[in-house]
Amino acid sequence: MDLLSGTLYWPTTYPNPRTYPGLEEDISCDVLIVGGGSSGAQCAHYFADTGLDVVLIDKGRFATGSTAANTALIQYAGDKMFGPLINTFGEAKAAQHLKLCEEAIGEIETVCGTLPFSSDFLRRDSLYYASSKEDVPTLQEELTLLQKHGFKVDYWTGEQVIQQYPIQTPGALYYHDDGELNPIKFTLGLLESAHTRKVRLYEQTEWKGHKQEKDAVIFYTTNHHSIKAQHVIFAGGYANQSIKPDKNAVLTSSYNLVTKPVADFSSWPNRILIWETARPYIYLRTTPDHRIIIGGLDETTTIAEERDRHLHRKKDQLLTELNRRFPNIQVEAEFYLAAFYGGTHDGLPILGIYDEFPRCTFLNAYGDNGLVYSMVLARILRDMLTGVSSPSAELYLQKRLTPAEL
Repeated sequence: MDLLSGTLYWPTTYPNPRTYPGLEEDISCDVLIVGGGSSGAQCAHYFADTGLDVVLIDKGRFATGSTAANTALIQYAGDKMFGPLINTFGEAKAAQHLKLCEEAIGEIETVCGTLPFSSDFLRRDSLYYASSKEDVPTLQEELTLLQKHGFKVDYWTGEQVIQQYPIQTPGALYYHDDGELNPIKFTLGLLESAHTRKVRLYEQTEWKGHKQEKDAVIFYTTNHHSIKAQHVIFAGGYANQSIKPDKNAVLTSSYNLVTKPVADFSSWPNRILIWETARPYIYLRTTPDHRIIIGGLDETTTIAEERDRHLHRKKDQLLTELNRRFPNIQVEAEFYLAAFYGGTHDGLPILGIYDEFPRCTFLNAYGDNGLVYSMVLARILRDMLTGVSSPSAELYLQKRLTPAEL
């Protein structure tokens, strides 16, 4: 799958990553993780201390797929708000999901403090503002629901917003204690840490087929070696859909750019995360080296060539949107890209267990909180495969039931 095109910023922040060998022999293991991006790395982190023999492979270099394009806004609230989640799953399950995501942010922060190098994790508040006055009642309803369940969020009037930020809006939600990080450093740090805890890592190791046996699955690689595993986790991100499509998954195309360094952030106090209610929406964050990341303007196409045709026009549009929100920041784009983006129809990520793939689980952390979702799902998978009860699993299994079906 042609996941992205353009110029990538994150790899420039960690230019000489550690490399790992390709597989050069037949091996066996308890758990095989397929995919060396953020989802696979978070699985490796959770499985490293279970006593299981764990192997992780990637067909290329680690953290070079969608992870390299991830803008890494770390939030518990997603593009499908609490109210619509309640309409689909009921209030208890919707609240459970958001609480799991909130807890995952704390886990990410804790884990970042244990890695061999910094992931540039910082707590950041978020401003989610109404793009039109018609969106204000929805935000106020969302506020009531979130505060009812103990989430730290306030309502700001348009006057309160303009006192702090040059953004014209009739109202906004202000979320406390979200975060940001560097997805390349986070992923590579997790993998290096897992490797020191005996997880075997193989780059440049692509599988071409598999065979089901009575008590294991055997994967065959393109360089004529085999991996015999008791269980397989497909953690390939959007590429999972090329292996086993799920009817709940939705692929679209998205765009983002990273500016040259900005000298003056005085109009952006605390450099909070910013996004809006419009669909398709715009989101913004800053980086440790004083750049701005702005993205969005999604298109429904899933054809790479069509996606890429829009890239330069979208780059110009994103710069216009940035200057409209922050008129005093006049800056040029240095990096810009087009990439496939995955979500789900019902708003929750997917743990896929399919009859045609015995002993396999597909970790599909689809949605705009993919790093957070991966943390939630990886922990659940760890519990499931080590015999620990995981009542949260039923939220995310692809056969989940809505309240109307219970």
